[in-house]
Formats: sequence, C-alpha cells, structure tokens
Amino acid sequence: MAELNGLPVESDVLLRLALTNYGHFTTMRVEDGRVRGLGLHLERLVRDCRAVFGAGLDPEAVRRYVRQAVAGESGPRIVRVTVLDPAVDLGRPAAADQPQVLVTVRPGAAVPQSPLRVKSVRHEREVPAVKHTGLFGALHARRACQLDGYDDALFVGADGRVSEGGTWNIGFIRRDGVVWPEAEALPGVTAALLRQREAGTGAPVTLDELPEMQAAFATNAAIGVRAVSHIDEVSLDTGHPLLARLREAYLAVPGERL
Repeated sequence: MAELNGLPVESDVLLRLALTNYGHFTTMRVEDGRVRGLGLHLERLVRDCRAVFGAGLDPEAVRRYVRQAVAGESGPRIVRVTVLDPAVDLGRPAAADQPQVLVTVRPGAAVPQSPLRVKSVRHEREVPAVKHTGLFGALHARRACQLDGYDDALFVGADGRVSEGGTWNIGFIRRDGVVWPEAEALPGVTAALLRQREAGTGAPVTLDELPEMQAAFATNAAIGVRAVSHIDEVSLDTGHPLLARLREAYLAVPGERL
C-alpha cells in the first residue's frame, strides 16, 4: 500500500524517487493505532524536512495520512513515511522545496527476532544526523557482509569509533551497565526511548574494546531490542539479563495515539 498526501500514489512519483533518491523518512511500528515515540518520529520529520528541503512540514497532516493508511489493518504494521518533492530534478535540486508525504505500509514481524551476527566495516553515512533515502552505501555494505556469512554490517568511522548499523543503532553492555557509543550516527527514536529508561553511559567504543563488552544489541522501531551474538569473531552473551530488562522497558513504553 502506498499513498501520497492521502491519495493513491501515481507511478511517476515513485519513478522520480527511484531515479533521484532525494528525500528523507522515518519508520514506525503501529500497533492498535498507537506508536511508541510518535512525537519523536514527527519531530524527526519536521527537523529533517528543514535540513533536506529548507521547508516546513505539518506534523498533524502526517498523523492524518498514517492514520488513514492503517485504518482497517489488523496486527502490527511497519509504516514508512517518506518526504520527497516529486518535481525534484537532478540538475536543480535546490529548486526542490515542495515536499510531499508518501506513506507505505507492510506487516510487522514478531519480536524479539533472532540474534544478529555482524561484521565491522569502515563506513560513514553521508549526513549521518539525517535519516535520508540515500541507502546505497549501507545496503552495499550489508550485502558484502551477508555474502561473507554475516547478517549485517556494523559501521566504524575513520576515527576508529563504532557508530551504527545500516538501519539500526547499537548499544553495548559491560560490567557497569549499558554503554551507548559516541560517534557520528543517526539519533534513533528507539534508542532515545531506551535511554530515557536505561540511561547508561555515553562513551566512544572501538573494536579493541569489544572483549570488555558482555553483550550488545541493535535497536530500531521495527525490531525493538535485538541481541547481537557476534561482532566479527567476538562472541557476545545473547542471554544476558540486562537484554531482557531492556526489552521489557521498551515494551512498557506507552504508545501514542495516531
């Protein structure tokens, strides 16, 4: 299902998005008409719209479009809200200043999901603070890691700091509690909700420090809290009790009504 500004989307809009890939988005999990961190998702869209298009965005209109898109749906749904200008031109991206709202819906998978095996790669997303549609680098890294027998890629910056996964944030657990790596990365909504409940410590994390970590987890709106079993050849505890506490804390976050 795909709707643009609440109406069935025309194929030329999707074609333009595919050809230029200029826009930004957020992904949320909708259950019973509610979204954990809805306000944060809307804040992200407004903030990123200003950064990408230099334009404002009506968050109430976004809520209305999402509410319409999931009406009559049963079970959890993953909703992606993409903001784009269908008139964007490769030669004149500065003229793209009329953002439109594309809403797509797919079924949500059961959580928690099985643990991830990830491989570290040297990679930094362009404009990391914006959740933009430029996913080639992240998906290319993910593909390479999967061909090498892993599930996904874990990004490490030029400064040696662990930053994020392709479509998720990462947190670590060591003897003194949760560690949130400090690096250039997308500020995730799920990670923000968890930090409100399990503040932990923010600190730079390098690959050399992985043996000090007892466990690790990936977070985003679609997966919640997902254990990481391996980073490269380092094995991590997927049954650590703090992982269960983090999952419970996230599931206890009350959803906001659309």
